[in-house]
Amino acid sequence: MNNKIILASRSGIRKKILDQNAINCDVIPADIDEDQVKESLLQAEATPETISKNLAELKANKVSRKKKNEIVLGADSVIDLNGELISKPKTREEALNILQKLNGQKHQLISSVCISKNGSMIWNFTDSSVLTMKQLNLVEIKSYLQKIRDKELYAYGVYQIEVGGKYLFSKIEGDENTIMGLPVKQIKEYLNILK
Repeated sequence: MNNKIILASRSGIRKKILDQNAINCDVIPADIDEDQVKESLLQAEATPETISKNLAELKANKVSRKKKNEIVLGADSVIDLNGELISKPKTREEALNILQKLNGQKHQLISSVCISKNGSMIWNFTDSSVLTMKQLNLVEIKSYLQKIRDKELYAYGVYQIEVGGKYLFSKIEGDENTIMGLPVKQIKEYLNILK
């Protein structure tokens, strides 16, 4: 694929997925205040899926307004635990609380992507996976968290499927790329139509 796109995300994993799929991209993070957006959407009683879609679109549109005629990809992933939005932790204590909340539970991981051009969305897609976490004891949860560096923990959330996080789950239903934050199969299909 020769048409270059812009990835409106700091995520090293998303960039890696695009690289592995021969999608040429430059990285220009959108730098939006995700917490503020989530807060206002939660006050409006938005579902976790709606929040994920809105954030992906916001990121893509913001960068594409500055980059005329470029194809910009925005993405966002959220955890939906029985309708409750679980965000990325800001501290190790928060990460521990999140894992204790998910412990032994089934939850949805929702990944949304949006492609924008000249400040407007031209395509979007949302995929979700269902993950069932094993029932772990506190020692096992703390031991898992000790293996994750701060940088990864705060950037990608409490579990990284790609770096040993699979062990936390008794069942994973869904596309691995979606779980890592980028449903790349559908992105490729759309970019091929654009060629």
